[in-house]
Amino acid sequence: MKNYFLILLAAFTMAACDSGVKELKIEADVYHDTMEKLSQVSVHDIFSPPVASRIYAYPSIAAYEVLAQNDNRYKSLAGQLTDFEALPEPKTEISHDLAALQAFLKIGTALIFSEADMDTFRMELFDELKKGINKEFFANSVAYGDQVAEHILNWADGDMYKQTRTYPKFTITDDPTRWQPTPPGYMEAIEPHWNQIRPFVIDSANQFVPDRPTAFNMNKGSDFYKEVMEVYDVGNGLTEEQKEIASFWDCNPYVMNVTGHVMAATKKITPGGHWIGIVKIAAKKNQSDLMQTAEAYALTSVALADGFISCWDEKFRSNLIRPETLINKHIDEEWLPLLQTPPFPEYTSGHSVISNAAAIALTSIYGDDFAFDDDTEVQYGLPIRSFNSFVHASEEAAISRLYGGIHYMPAIANGVTQGKALGKYVVNKLDLRNEALSQK
Repeated sequence: MKNYFLILLAAFTMAACDSGVKELKIEADVYHDTMEKLSQVSVHDIFSPPVASRIYAYPSIAAYEVLAQNDNRYKSLAGQLTDFEALPEPKTEISHDLAALQAFLKIGTALIFSEADMDTFRMELFDELKKGINKEFFANSVAYGDQVAEHILNWADGDMYKQTRTYPKFTITDDPTRWQPTPPGYMEAIEPHWNQIRPFVIDSANQFVPDRPTAFNMNKGSDFYKEVMEVYDVGNGLTEEQKEIASFWDCNPYVMNVTGHVMAATKKITPGGHWIGIVKIAAKKNQSDLMQTAEAYALTSVALADGFISCWDEKFRSNLIRPETLINKHIDEEWLPLLQTPPFPEYTSGHSVISNAAAIALTSIYGDDFAFDDDTEVQYGLPIRSFNSFVHASEEAAISRLYGGIHYMPAIANGVTQGKALGKYVVNKLDLRNEALSQK
């Protein structure tokens, strides 16, 4: 850890003197490292994609709100996000940068399981940050961050998450059109009540209901049968490039490895976590300052969170069976998709919805033709992929689900439409910048 913080020391600027000063400016790289720590812990704790999106959203909003208090280029989200009220004002002189970091860490720690891991990260980081800083000023900044965290967590308590933990499990039926658990883990359906979670920006979980999936019909020649066969044929003829694309965007935290009677999980980042990684890539390439970085994380995390609420609403309404189940039953009992099928209904494609929502959010900040090299999956042994724009990346994420053998094309195409519409709604509804001032 000591070498890590020697690197961090170069990432923030502070004016220090023997008596301790009342100034602490934290660079964006420290925030990126803090977000990365939250992602690492989320992967370790194996949170589902919808739950992970919630874990990203609340801390990101808190950091944005604290920083926006001290930057007249930006507006508060109070009154813009559902049921969200303005933060209490600090009563003493503080470092807004430090308070934002403390609020982020406090909230992030409250939303995960491995609290000790986050606490250790925070203590070691803050031990470095406090050097040369007036002790009372530092303490007041941290205390205000705690106050903000309490405010945000009280707001989070009203989003129905805790209540949905007590709701009944999803019921499996004999209906041949309906979702059934898939091998090798045959896990129960994940988050069947996620449409009960309070949205951040959209009016309701069913605001962006997509077109209906193709009518179920396994008679040869029917439209639905052709869609099933498309998955089968594509899966049997994948190019190396298509395999790489599918693996790059897999982002399945539930991959089970089976050897004999032993089953072990491979931990991976969630789809939302992948896009949070893309925020970091974009912000660093753009040399975004701390406030601009906080804006990108906040807007993208909100779009992701509402995207999951919208998508999961449809998944458990249409409750459509996965290609793997039908192909094994009707076409080829030995067939396996390239990727493991995730444990929830097929329609619409979560990757298609949330990737396009995130792409719209990031495009609104960094522009249409923002090229970038995506190294998010390098830590999981996958190569870098390059994209001409966020939309380019989102389109590849969507089609990767066909290559992976886990979605029919309507779930992908209609998911793209659903995600883009939701992303545009979020971007157009939220008013983050004082444009006249932000141009200066």
